[in-house]
Amino acid sequence: MPATRLRIFVSSVQKEFPQVRRDLKAFLLGDAVLRRFVAEVFLFEDLPAGDRRTDEVYLDEVKRCDVYLGIFGNDYGGEDEDGLSPTEREYLCATQHRKTRLVYVWGRQDTNRAPKMLRLIHKAGHELIRRRVTDASALTAEVYASLVEYLDNRGALRVPPFDTSACHGASLQDISRQRVDWFLETARRERGFPLKSNTETKSLLSHLNLLDGAKPTNAAMLLFGTAPQRFHRTAETKCVRCHGTEYRRPFASQQIYTGDLFEQVDQARDFVLGKIDRAVGTRAAGATAPATYELPPDAIAEAIVNAIAHRDYNSNASVEVRLFVDRLEVWNPGTLPGTLTLESLHRDHPSVPFNPLIAESLYLTRYIEKAGSGTQRMIELCLEAGLPEPDYELRQGSFVLTLWRDWLTDEVLAGFALSERQLRAIAHVKRHGRITNADYQQCAGATRKTAARDLDVLVVKGVLRRVGEKRGSHYVLSGKK
Repeated sequence: MPATRLRIFVSSVQKEFPQVRRDLKAFLLGDAVLRRFVAEVFLFEDLPAGDRRTDEVYLDEVKRCDVYLGIFGNDYGGEDEDGLSPTEREYLCATQHRKTRLVYVWGRQDTNRAPKMLRLIHKAGHELIRRRVTDASALTAEVYASLVEYLDNRGALRVPPFDTSACHGASLQDISRQRVDWFLETARRERGFPLKSNTETKSLLSHLNLLDGAKPTNAAMLLFGTAPQRFHRTAETKCVRCHGTEYRRPFASQQIYTGDLFEQVDQARDFVLGKIDRAVGTRAAGATAPATYELPPDAIAEAIVNAIAHRDYNSNASVEVRLFVDRLEVWNPGTLPGTLTLESLHRDHPSVPFNPLIAESLYLTRYIEKAGSGTQRMIELCLEAGLPEPDYELRQGSFVLTLWRDWLTDEVLAGFALSERQLRAIAHVKRHGRITNADYQQCAGATRKTAARDLDVLVVKGVLRRVGEKRGSHYVLSGKK
């Protein structure tokens, strides 16, 4: 079997890792780089019913595979007449037939492991280099790094993946020790990261698979570099605030954020939060008055970090954050992995990160949460805030995510059966934030009496809300459906 068309056998106790196994298969077949080389990923549960002994089937598949991928957890699994589980049988078969073996031990502690599983882990540890993982995100990153090394050693990768490639012209001197210290402290606090705070820079990068020999990779420079844009000019985030609903100059404000990826996420998020409306409550519940933003801050952060983590860094385009009066758009250069569709983003789906090693460091610092859950979490946050679901689109070579600042989308407005005058009035409010009776007369070409009647109808329907009394009053968009 040529090295460029791999068969991978996934071995573990099925009942212990049902979702992990499915998500790993989806990643291996959907990643932009690996899918060029992986022909088949064998999961025993995918087989249809047949008239063959199960042990014959899975051992035959081990013999056919190019790479044995073992996930060793706490359970040992059911035993045969010789006292061996399928997982151990598969490992022994892969060893006997000289298959490339990649073994990942799930969890840091061994106290809850079955004695025979612990014995198998020790056996594997004497025969090969195994890596410990604590969650699906870490497993994805480790498997990705191992397979890229496997393919590169066999000459299959003429151009290695961006995040695993050595950063041309960079050295460990270009890594910020201040950012390394921050990462070690944050990752230990947020995810129980095992390395101590005084860990050397080289040791940390090696642990995170961010070294190519002795040189930092592109991912290392973007995450920990003192001046990442010296090596990757377009690895920046452009933030623009527009006057209306169209992307048109002159802009109300514009910023281009550089620095490492953690800085860019923080700065872009603060840019948006500083430009949208915020309501401040009372101090009845505590010393600090709570603030409620018109867009959920966690949804804003999720949209931005997803774009920065999963963008195509080989593209000459940058991540763009565009704030309009009615919506927030986040543009991410690139496209979806082959196994995902726009529709699948609205339901449970596997994590197929475009840059797994970058995503792993963002996960360890809690910039990214549970793998594959970001798009659903944004949907939940927007619905809880009384806003429409986010839109996911592919436009002009980019993945575009839209968060709506108000719930009055064209689809919703169509359900109110409003007149052309009233629709023009709503457009005026979206552009300017408010409308008076005099404004309505001018933009709709109506008399004062007609304007008052039309505005009252919009209030009754819950589209607008009246602020003030009599001649000093004005109207703003209602905040709820």
